[in-house]
Amino acid sequence: QVQLVESGGGLVQAGGSLRLSCAASGRTLRNYVMGWFRQAPGKEREFVAAKSWSGGSTYYADSVKGRFTISRDNAKNSVFLQMNSLKPEDTAVYYCAADYTVQAMNEARYWGQGTQVTVSS
Repeated sequence: QVQLVESGGGLVQAGGSLRLSCAASGRTLRNYVMGWFRQAPGKEREFVAAKSWSGGSTYYADSVKGRFTISRDNAKNSVFLQMNSLKPEDTAVYYCAADYTVQAMNEARYWGQGTQVTVSS
């Protein structure tokens, strides 16, 4: 019933910026935590960032802290990831995810199809 659709991925040079968007459809994800994971070729999926419904709780992986900013617009049922100072190691498929708690997000009940981010050096 609920679908998450990512957009905004693409090719960017090192040091550049990119903004990812994820829009949920089917129902309003009230009280859900929404966030982002990524998976690079040959590597396991890793957590990137997440934000609670109220915005009161925000989580970042150490590897992106200070460079990435997560935000959400509940009126649009959407979550965003502003990525600045991009590095080649940020290259991955980025997935949007949603669940009731951040602890459950690694096996979240809702996932997007993924959007490719490629950072060239």
